[in-house]
Amino acid sequence: MKLTILIHCPDQSGIIRSVTTFIHQQEGNVVYLDQHVDKQAGVFFMRLQSEFEKEIVLDGFKTEFDATLAKEFNMEWDAYLEGYKPKMAIFVSKYNHCLYDLLSRFKSGELLVDIPFILSNHQDLAYVAEQFKIPFYHVPVTKETKENAEAEQLKLLKEHQVDFIVLARYMQIISPRLIDTYPQKIINIHHSFLPAFVGAKPYHAAFERGVKIIGATSHYVTEDLDAGPIIEQDVTAVSHSHSIKDFIAKGKDLERIVLSRAVQLHVARKTMVYNNKTVIFS
Repeated sequence: MKLTILIHCPDQSGIIRSVTTFIHQQEGNVVYLDQHVDKQAGVFFMRLQSEFEKEIVLDGFKTEFDATLAKEFNMEWDAYLEGYKPKMAIFVSKYNHCLYDLLSRFKSGELLVDIPFILSNHQDLAYVAEQFKIPFYHVPVTKETKENAEAEQLKLLKEHQVDFIVLARYMQIISPRLIDTYPQKIINIHHSFLPAFVGAKPYHAAFERGVKIIGATSHYVTEDLDAGPIIEQDVTAVSHSHSIKDFIAKGKDLERIVLSRAVQLHVARKTMVYNNKTVIFS
């Protein structure tokens, strides 16, 4: 049996020794440990994996850990048993490239999640859900119906006991109500340019400006639009020889790759958020 523990707390001496000693006392063996100290903020971060020869009761383990080490070091922490597949809901609109990529990785066994449903504000991608035999829910969103649509979304998420949400090019602003229900559990993907181009046709604007690099950014969703903690980024070079069609194709490739990496990091419990930044463990 394997257990992953994530910890952040004020930096102080003795944390690693105390945690590893606790694991040993529980008849566990530490097989991986990575830690980081934010010197400026004075915060300690740690990701630890341990193996136990006998089965442990997670609730009991958490209660004892919380009553001793967590209180002593003022820790924010959690523990996860290996083998649990988190439930991932996918929200989409009309673009299918990120959706196909995630579903292909899921189907091949590369992405270790359960996908209870795909939700969209349009009907366009229902056929994709049907291809992969995943339930599809159409929840239209307009200015007048947004509140009711969010209530329906939350109802579906609760009924299916969803652990986190992936916005695979979902072209709607997520409300504070949904963000508060799933803090640091909604993952988004979008293009990124230097300089930044906003509007309906960013690739066209970038082409007209003659940019030399395009990219993609995946981040956790916060109330500040596209300003949440960054999980993963990547870039590719472009030049005067590339057309707008080339820009869009390269951008879609990057969005697929960057989003899948971000989701994999989240599923593997390798991300920690603090002060609107992420610590990403290897």
